[in-house]
Amino acid sequence: MTILFISIILLLSIIIMLQYIASSRRTDDLKYCYNKLNAIVENNSSEKLLRVTDDVNLQSLLTSMNLLLDANQELTAHFTRTEMVMRRMLANMSHDLKTPLTVILGTIEMILHEPNLDKEEQERLLKMLHQKAQEIVKMIHNFFDLAKLESDDQDFVITRVNMNSVCKNSILSFYDVIQRNLLQPTIEIAETPVYAYANEEALERILNNLMDNAIRYGADGKVIGITLRNDETYVYIDVWDQGKGIHQQHHDLVFERMYTLEDSRNRSFQGSGLGLTITKRLVEQLGGEIHLRSIPFKRTTFTVQLPRATY
Repeated sequence: MTILFISIILLLSIIIMLQYIASSRRTDDLKYCYNKLNAIVENNSSEKLLRVTDDVNLQSLLTSMNLLLDANQELTAHFTRTEMVMRRMLANMSHDLKTPLTVILGTIEMILHEPNLDKEEQERLLKMLHQKAQEIVKMIHNFFDLAKLESDDQDFVITRVNMNSVCKNSILSFYDVIQRNLLQPTIEIAETPVYAYANEEALERILNNLMDNAIRYGADGKVIGITLRNDETYVYIDVWDQGKGIHQQHHDLVFERMYTLEDSRNRSFQGSGLGLTITKRLVEQLGGEIHLRSIPFKRTTFTVQLPRATY
């Protein structure tokens, strides 16, 4: 009986000892997690919590905390990129606003200090003032339109849209500009009606932005075109030109806020840098995608892909 009692005491002692060791090890593990997590947060480090343990619950906790650290790093990186883009956007916008404003102020001073200007010269200067004022208004509208799109503050009613009609109207609206730039228009739109789920107002703006972009940067190719095609699932609109194109390394950047090609700092190519960004946001709001393919002086194509309406 005594031997049995002693054996029980020894067994209980061993159990208590094992529990103490496990508790001590878990305490050490938790202290490690606490100290390591504080160090990662304070130093803004990309390290992870690494600890060898047989505790299933602690393994789950470490996995969850590492996932949270990954998400935090992605959020921080996104915030940093957004901050840099916003700074560049504000700098570019300041530059783009300053240029027409300087012209406006200079022209007004000329009119004020030259009261004897003949009527023709006055009309020329007033037309210039009007043009520059329109540039500023358009730029400000683009800025606020993008802000609305990115804050999901603009809803579009999706309906069944006749794409043939929209595409034809789009290129016809640029007829005068195409003629003035001595461009050869190429229209590839079949007579058979093609329908897509979209919003006509948003779609018109998308195509206007793409046509304007093609004329602005592709006029040296002397050809501009629009192609409407479809398969069983999607409708595709290609707006293309044969200009100097866009280098491969810039393909992922052209849809960024305030991104412009180097030539856009030249007054003959000046743009707000928001047109393609707004275009991409509009396409996404319609449940579609936009893609770019470019071979310099052969064919540069922006393709809008939208869900096809089959009934």
